[in-house]
Amino acid sequence: MSEDSLSEPRKSAISRYGIAAIPLLVFAAIVGIAGKMLYDQDVNGKNISEIPSALIGTKAPSLDLPPLAGANLPALTTSAISGKLTLVNVFASWCVPCRDEHPFLKELSKDPRLQIVAINYKDKSDNALRFLGELGNPYKAIGIDPNGKAAIDWGVYGIPESYLVAPDGTIVYKRVGPFDAQSIEQGLFPAIEKVLAKK
Repeated sequence: MSEDSLSEPRKSAISRYGIAAIPLLVFAAIVGIAGKMLYDQDVNGKNISEIPSALIGTKAPSLDLPPLAGANLPALTTSAISGKLTLVNVFASWCVPCRDEHPFLKELSKDPRLQIVAINYKDKSDNALRFLGELGNPYKAIGIDPNGKAAIDWGVYGIPESYLVAPDGTIVYKRVGPFDAQSIEQGLFPAIEKVLAKK
């Protein structure tokens, strides 16, 4: 047997082991990323649910959404939020986390420092009205977004999402996912106070 014929099986075996190692390397990378996220969350106190937004620090996209018929509230337009510290909340009746978040929005609606408005995302008006009738209405204006175009303009990843817009129209804070007591205390309230301190 020549040396060449002996090296072929060895090359083949090395090649098979190399291919077999790829899934292990991918798995190790995923574990490493997840471990870093958990470390950042537990040790550094970083909130991994807060996804940075390219819109923070920029003017809010213009709003010209029709009202939710039957809600007896104004349409959601740029003029409805202009000059006021406003929390723009994106919700839908079919969204389970939106239901979990709603009591916190009801409580926030009592805060005289800001107003809450809503983009009703890809929802049926009757269902949205039922949702608000059952859980209460924290909103000063609601605009319907049946095809999701406004949500795209605002950079929505998934709902619920909320954007704090300063009186000058600048987006200063974004929350991805439902508000809870911790995210309000540690995220929203400091953002509100920062805006008010600039007045």
